[in-house]
Amino acid sequence: MCGITGFALTDSVRDPKRVIDLMGERIKHRGPDDVGYYIDDSVALVHRRLSIIDLESGKQPIYNEDGSCVIVYNGEVYNFQELREDLVACGHVFSTHTDTEVILHGYEEYGRGIVEKLRGMFAFAIWDKKAQKLFCARDIFGIKPFYYYRENGEFMFASEIKCFLDHPGFVKEIDRTKIPEYLSYEYIPYENTLFKGVYKLLPAHWCEWTPDSFETGCYYTMRYDIDESKSLDEWAKILDEVFTESVKAHQIADVEVGGFLSSGVDSSYVIERVFHGGSTIRTFSVGYEEEQYSELPYAQSFSAELGAVNIANKISAEDFFGAMPDIQYYMDEPLPNPSENPLYFLAQNAAKHVKVVLSGEGADELFGGYPNYLAEDHLANYERKTPAVIRKALGALAEKFPAIKGKHFLTHGAMEPWERNSRADYVFENEERQQYLKDPITSGDPQQYSKRYYDESNNVDPVSQLQYVDIKTWMAYDILLKADRMSMAHSLELRVPFLDRKVLELALSIPHQYRVKDDESKVVLRRAASKRLPERVFNKAKLGFPSPLAAWLREDTYYELVKEAFESDIAAEFFVPEKLMQLLDEHRAGQVSHMQKIWSFYTFIVWYREFFGNGERAQCRSLAQAGE
Repeated sequence: MCGITGFALTDSVRDPKRVIDLMGERIKHRGPDDVGYYIDDSVALVHRRLSIIDLESGKQPIYNEDGSCVIVYNGEVYNFQELREDLVACGHVFSTHTDTEVILHGYEEYGRGIVEKLRGMFAFAIWDKKAQKLFCARDIFGIKPFYYYRENGEFMFASEIKCFLDHPGFVKEIDRTKIPEYLSYEYIPYENTLFKGVYKLLPAHWCEWTPDSFETGCYYTMRYDIDESKSLDEWAKILDEVFTESVKAHQIADVEVGGFLSSGVDSSYVIERVFHGGSTIRTFSVGYEEEQYSELPYAQSFSAELGAVNIANKISAEDFFGAMPDIQYYMDEPLPNPSENPLYFLAQNAAKHVKVVLSGEGADELFGGYPNYLAEDHLANYERKTPAVIRKALGALAEKFPAIKGKHFLTHGAMEPWERNSRADYVFENEERQQYLKDPITSGDPQQYSKRYYDESNNVDPVSQLQYVDIKTWMAYDILLKADRMSMAHSLELRVPFLDRKVLELALSIPHQYRVKDDESKVVLRRAASKRLPERVFNKAKLGFPSPLAAWLREDTYYELVKEAFESDIAAEFFVPEKLMQLLDEHRAGQVSHMQKIWSFYTFIVWYREFFGNGERAQCRSLAQAGE
């Protein structure tokens, strides 16, 4: 696991070594063990290394045999040993035992086609000196981050946006037009970011830059291919076999591998599979001082049952709020998901003991673990049984009802699946968000941004479509983003065995009734885990990372802290402070819970202070940029 960054040389850079050094220093937390540079007349590259595989000779950048190609790489490829054998048979000569060099020689042998052969998590850049071409790619899920900046003749890329701050050609400017999407989704649901000119390289995409061109494309298309021929027990047996192999592959390392453990089935299944394979593993858990929100007793009990050492820590309200500036700095863009705070402290604690952890991210999206999938299943059943004309009439009638039980179901039952996408207005609905914005911002209906994914998956049922949308948006831009940033903030590599290419392809063939049925989520996953885990674990309802944040916001200390932010110049620059205070006061009075809305505004303000206000860490340090 590492951090990478680089740029094309232009007249804006007087001292390339100084600039690339500063950019690399920005992400030292991603790779504190070593640093390596490459600079020629066209590009400058830097690699920050966290040593996991081939500790002695795995230093980057790595070159091919004649030095005409050079790579900087972040991630782990779990099938690199098989690929290496094929490449040796083709005549390639290796100087290391790393997966990095396999990608490099694979590029020589297969060109762009190398990315189609990789099983793992990765983001890399290969500079091909002969072709004067920079080839970059990102894994199919988007586990590892990759950003690029293309403005005013500049091209630069990095694992984290903050690297760009020290480049003299980078113009740091917020893109106000994207704020409505942030308020609805809690992230930007496509390739743009809140920084003008900065883009995400999408999951399963590559890009090529030359001095005269830029091109990007998709190399892997995710498609459902449902197989109705197998029973639930048959699917469970296959899943157990495939997942066991994935867990084994994800343990490949030359250092100790630990594991994150909550009270749920996903992480418990991961940890049990490690023990079943004959390995021991230290587990790490986090909870709150408020016991009613803590999952620690469950995790500690399960660890003890396995015979595993569990190392746990608890966080307080003071910890939670005190870490917000650090968390939003590491995030690069504001992310108002309260679960990132305990994850930050969980990673911090684990990093004191290990360099690598396994985690359970991805199981919910692949196998149907979220409550909104159950809701969509009920709506889909309603659609099948009720003619559209009746549903639309009932929906129109329900719109006139007060807020009573059943109104939401009837109104949503009259919509197309893409129109009722629960992630599109996760925080604010389209019209609602406008009343909080200082200046009207013309923006599309939030549902439109995920409609493309519904169209791509129109051959399957609405539940499968919603899972597909979540994999493409929620998982990539929220779940995996915070997992990467909060772990790497503490120089900890986080691996996700559920997000394996073979596990994905299996999940895409399982009928939706074996993922979600009636009021049961993750049907096939629970059935597979039932052979391995106690019933209290495999049948436990999903909790996520429950937090006492709603209660804390009613306490004087934290009410005043948020009030200060809501009455600040930053709040007045973008929002209507009186409307923000109305939310906060209504929440404090207990009239209604506005926790997520409040947290979205507060997170944005904290983030803006870090990157555009008086946050010292986000100030440029480049001598060229400072005019020295």
